[in-house]
Amino acid sequence: MKNNTTAHPAAEYDKNIRKSIPYYDQFHEATINIVSSYLDAPITWIDVGCGTGTFVERAYKIFRTTKFVLVDPSVAMLDLAKDKLSGKDRIEILGPTTAEQMDLNEQADVISAIQSLHYLDVKERCRAVRNCHHLLRPGGMFITFENILPLTEKGTDIGKRSWQDYEVRAGKSKEEARKHVDRLGVEFFPITIEEHLGLYREADFSVVELLWYSYVQAGFYCIK
Repeated sequence: MKNNTTAHPAAEYDKNIRKSIPYYDQFHEATINIVSSYLDAPITWIDVGCGTGTFVERAYKIFRTTKFVLVDPSVAMLDLAKDKLSGKDRIEILGPTTAEQMDLNEQADVISAIQSLHYLDVKERCRAVRNCHHLLRPGGMFITFENILPLTEKGTDIGKRSWQDYEVRAGKSKEEARKHVDRLGVEFFPITIEEHLGLYREADFSVVELLWYSYVQAGFYCIK
């Protein structure tokens, strides 16, 4: 079983993630907003790569009848999510497991994958997205936010520099920021926006849309 390959240890993830990912909280807000615009009351929502459960904790307060299923390959992350969501009903922890391997006895209305699938190589990513499509009910929504690869070599260089500058402004040293951004293509494997759109269409989603784009991150939503 793969562990979580984020740059941050599980116990330090919540404290440090906003120093690494520009607009991280907006990913959560945009995901909640697009689901709210499409579905009044999802019955079942799977959060893939749930991490410490921060996103589900927020969504839980808004979607008051929805059952949330948390998935992550990291035991340490799931333990923190269990503690954070302790005492809440409508919560199921599925794992440790991956997006490729997860399975349910019911179909989901929503599947979210926020900053998680870019750790997979091309074949693994394809299997993960197809499994998400398989686990959605007809009309269900898949939402993902990912690190992405710019379209050109020059664009990649500019994107990495702007991302690194953001991390320095957020409180990292220049060396810490450089090491983190240099993980691109080594520890996480982004694909271009065009490749994202093609992947979701090939997975047989009937609606594929770009939701959000900035720096070298982007968000997408798809309808089965």
